[in-house]
Amino acid sequence: MHYVYVVECRDGTYYTGYTTDVERRVAEHDAGEGAKYTRGRTPVELVYTESFESQSAAMSREHELKSLSRAEKERLVDAE
Repeated sequence: MHYVYVVECRDGTYYTGYTTDVERRVAEHDAGEGAKYTRGRTPVELVYTESFESQSAAMSREHELKSLSRAEKERLVDAE
C-alpha cells in the first residue's frame, strides 16, 4: 500500500508527505531524520492518512493536498 499523510508539527504547521510505511516515516520525522521542513519542528503528530493501491495515485493526491490552503487542510484534518 501507498500512503499520503499529514503531520502537525510542534509549531502548529502541517507537513504533507508520501510513504509506504506511515509509522516508520513519522518516527523518522520525530528523530530529525525526516524531511528538512520537520527537522526543527519536532515532535510531530500524525493527524491524517489516506491509502492508495498505486504509488502514482498516492503521489497525485499528495500534490493535491500540498496545494490546499491552511484552512482547507484544517477542514480535512477535522473531518478525519
